[in-house]
Amino acid sequence: MPTAQYTPPVFDAVATRQRCKRMRKRILDVSQKLGALHIAPAFSCMELVNTIYFGLMRRAADGSSCDTFVLSKGHGAMAQFVALEELGVLTHEDIEKCCQLGGRLGGHPDYGLPGIEASTGSLGHGLPMVLGMALADKVRGEDRRIYVVMSDGELQEGSVWESLLLAPSQGLKNIVAFIDLNDFQSRGQTSKIHPNFYPVDAKTRAFGWETVEIDGHDPQAIYDAVTSRSGKAPTLVIGKTIKGKGVSYMENKPIWHYRSPNPDEYQQALKELEVSE
Repeated sequence: MPTAQYTPPVFDAVATRQRCKRMRKRILDVSQKLGALHIAPAFSCMELVNTIYFGLMRRAADGSSCDTFVLSKGHGAMAQFVALEELGVLTHEDIEKCCQLGGRLGGHPDYGLPGIEASTGSLGHGLPMVLGMALADKVRGEDRRIYVVMSDGELQEGSVWESLLLAPSQGLKNIVAFIDLNDFQSRGQTSKIHPNFYPVDAKTRAFGWETVEIDGHDPQAIYDAVTSRSGKAPTLVIGKTIKGKGVSYMENKPIWHYRSPNPDEYQQALKELEVSE
C-alpha cells in the first residue's frame, strides 16, 4: 500500500498516560473474576503497547491498520487485549469472559482472533516471526512497519540472538523492536540470574541495530525514540520498566507474575492508580 494512503497517527502523551491508568484498572477488574492472572507483566509493558497502538501504528482511510504488532512476551497479553478493546477491535464481552468458559480469549495471544497477528507465549519466537514477515515485505516491496515487544527474560533464548544478528544483515529496516527491560523474569531478577545478559544496548549496536535506551513508562520518550530514528537499520528501543508498575505491593515482586489480588488488595490497587501520575 502506498504511503500516501496512510493516515498519520495523532499522538497525545497526556491522553496516553490517562489511558494506561484506565487500562490497568480494567485489568484489575478482570482479575477479580479469576483465581490468577498475569497482571504485573501487563502493567510493565502498558506504556509500550499503548504508544505503539495509539501513537505509532499507521491506519488506512477505512481505519484498518497498515502496520503490524506482535506481542512476543505473550504473558503480557492483557495489555494487548484491553488496548484492542479501547480500539473497538475486541468487545466488552471478550474482555469480561477472558480466560473463562465460553470466552474466546485465553491467557496468551492466539493468532486468528481480531487484532492478533501471532500466537505467542512460547518465549523467544516473536522476533523470529517478525523477521520472517519483514523478509517477505522486502521481497514483495511492501511498505509496512512491524512492531514487536519482547521481555528481557526471553532474550535468553538463542532464537532471539540469531534474529538480532540476521535482521541488520538482511537490511530489514522496517522492524521496530522493543525490550520490556524490567529486570525480572518469573522467578527472580534477570540481572542476578543471568548477569552476562547485560549490557543489551552495546551488544545490539555491535550487531548493527539502531538502539536507544529510554524510560519505558514515558509515552513521549517512547514515541520520540521511534519517530526520530534514522531508518537506516532495524530499530531497537530498550524500555527500562518496573514489573507491576503503578501498584506498590506488586512492583518488583516476582510473586505477582501470575496472581490475582484479594478484595482488599484490589481496593488498595485502585486507590493507588487513582492518585498515580
